[in-house]
Formats: sequence, C-alpha cells, structure tokens
Amino acid sequence: WPTLEASPDYPEEAWGIEDPRITRIDELNRWAVVYTSFSRSGPTVSLALTRDFVSFEKMGSIMPPEDKDAALFPRKFKNRWMLIHRPIGPHFGNMQLGPGAHIWISCSEDLKYWGDHSILINARNGGWWDANKVGLCAQPLETPDGWLILYHGVRRTAAGSLYRLGLALLDRENPMRVLRRSDEWIFGPEERYEREGDVPDVVFPCGWVLDKANGKVRMYYGAADSCICLATASLNDLLEYIKSCPEQPPLTREK
Repeated sequence: WPTLEASPDYPEEAWGIEDPRITRIDELNRWAVVYTSFSRSGPTVSLALTRDFVSFEKMGSIMPPEDKDAALFPRKFKNRWMLIHRPIGPHFGNMQLGPGAHIWISCSEDLKYWGDHSILINARNGGWWDANKVGLCAQPLETPDGWLILYHGVRRTAAGSLYRLGLALLDRENPMRVLRRSDEWIFGPEERYEREGDVPDVVFPCGWVLDKANGKVRMYYGAADSCICLATASLNDLLEYIKSCPEQPPLTREK
C-alpha cells in the first residue's frame, strides 16, 4: 500500500506524483517530503510534512510549473528556509547563461511562499557531460566542509539522453555560494540493468544516507527507470575529491 499517493483534493497531482526527496527538519519535529506532482499543467514541486510516514500534512504546490528535482535544507539560514529546485522552460535563465534547465535556489520564511530566486548551478555549454540540463538528485548532505550536493547532468546523443552524476560543494552558512564543482562525472550507467530498460542509460538517485558509524554514504537510485539499486562510497573520499575540484566564480545573481 502506498505511503504517500496522489490525492483528488490536489488538482496538480491529477497525473500522479514521483521523485520524493526526504529531509529531517528537527525544528519542526517532522520529515519534509518534497516531490514532483504531475497534471495537465505540467510538473510542479509539492511539499508534505509527516511525523510517522503514516499520516501526511500536504502543503500543495510550492512552485509554479514547470519545476521539479527539489529538496529542502534541514535548517534555516538567517531565519529563512532554502529550497533547491530545477525550473524548466524558455522563460527561465538569465542574460549571462541564457535560457536553460539550471539548478536554482529559493528562500522562504514559512515553507509555502518562496522568493529571492537565483541560479545555483548552471547547465554548461558545449560538449560537457552536463551541458544540456542539470538537476538535483539527493537531499543536501551537511559535512564539516560544507553542503555536499549530488546532481545529475544530461548529455544528448544520437542514441538518446545519457544521465550521469556529479558533485558540488556549497558554503555551510550560505548555501547560495558554490565553493566547488566537479568537472568530471563520478557515477554513470555501466551495468546492463542501468543501460537497458524502460529509459536506457539513466542512473537517477533521489536520496542518500550517511552511516556515521563507518563513514559510508549509501545512495539509492533508479536504473533505466526499471529497477531500484544501491551504491556506496566513503564520505571522506567524496570530500577529498570535490575539494580537489576548481573553485567556482560567483554567478551573476538575478534581481
């Protein structure tokens, strides 16, 4: 039986819900589930809160369509919540980067109404592995060095789209500041079950968990939209790698 399912009381969920990212919010004593709702209007970001994963308080859509790939940070920054998300469409972008499917960050005092929107991680141009569009994968992971971000990049080829994963590191007290970003992808479809399926050549995580006892990160991901998989890595190895990547110049902020 589904833990969380689409409801007829929420028209934005008429065609279903998917891709939940779960964050523990200690201040509220709740778990925040940020997910994508689908309807005739297109995908949009929705939010639900729960204490026990039995009953949910749905807050409805918190971003206009089309938008997806969203997750909350677990605590406030200067009395504001922050949300990472990925709006799509020709009306998003800026003069520096042009239109495109970039990763954005937004702020809110009440989790319902969001503003101060700005691009956080841009989709690169040219032959990069993340040239066409980028989107958040798992929820932000707090570390002593900053917020570790796992994101996917899409490369369009003659055989179809290829989804692979990279890392970024955000400032611990100001997540709007990107400290580092990986030039190379760190995880991609290699196994047969990742390369063959309903949507070939896709690895797509929506969550990861840090085992503090052994320092291992467990990443849960969908493979080729056909099965659910698990991969593990050392947090120290991930941090050592991302700290070796180039420092990032600030993007021009939208006003």
